[in-house]
Amino acid sequence: MSSQLIDAKIKALGDWRGEMLIRIRSLIKEADPDVIEGVKWRKPSNPAGVPVWEHDGIICTGETYKSLVKLTFANGASLQDPSHLFNASLEGSTRRAIDITEGGKIDEKGFKALIRAAVALNTSKAAVRASRPRTKPKSS
Repeated sequence: MSSQLIDAKIKALGDWRGEMLIRIRSLIKEADPDVIEGVKWRKPSNPAGVPVWEHDGIICTGETYKSLVKLTFANGASLQDPSHLFNASLEGSTRRAIDITEGGKIDEKGFKALIRAAVALNTSKAAVRASRPRTKPKSS
């Protein structure tokens, strides 16, 4: 169902932003065949919501604006970016983003490396969470 929601969003865009989301989606799936795609944050002002790609947590989101496609990496500040793809949200302590404007290109090799790094980070965090002993809440 979630994939169909992304398909519908791409179709509704009907322009270069939809084409860019198609390309990004393909690269994400190439980098991580086990990725789970979904749509979050649906509301009256944005009924189509925001495409989200996850693997043991959010990898990145694909927001579309009038003049750009914004790929926000949930834990981007913790990722190495040797290809220097991050060009937005650089001041934050957690997220980093890649803004792509019409006619813009994406370094496919570098982007897939970022996706794999984000998955590795999420997987390592999930392993740490799973290894923690569960504690019972204290009763009063």
